[in-house]
Amino acid sequence: MLGIFLNRKNIILLLMAIELMLLGVNYNFVISSILIDDLSGQIFALLVLTVAAAESAIGLALLMIYYRIRESISIDLIRLLKG
Repeated sequence: MLGIFLNRKNIILLLMAIELMLLGVNYNFVISSILIDDLSGQIFALLVLTVAAAESAIGLALLMIYYRIRESISIDLIRLLKG
């Protein structure tokens, strides 16, 4: 969470911070699945990994398209797109 709130200038670092949060959730799912001796936590962790991969691919694709149009990936300029 600190990576998102403290670093608001670089969008790539924001995406990396989101990925780290999702990996932490996966770690909790796998460890609790091992402790409970149930396979459902590991299956759910695979589902979260799939969603994280799709999120990063779509986010980077949108970032590349935005960079081609504006020739900058500054978050301050992205905020101008709201209206």
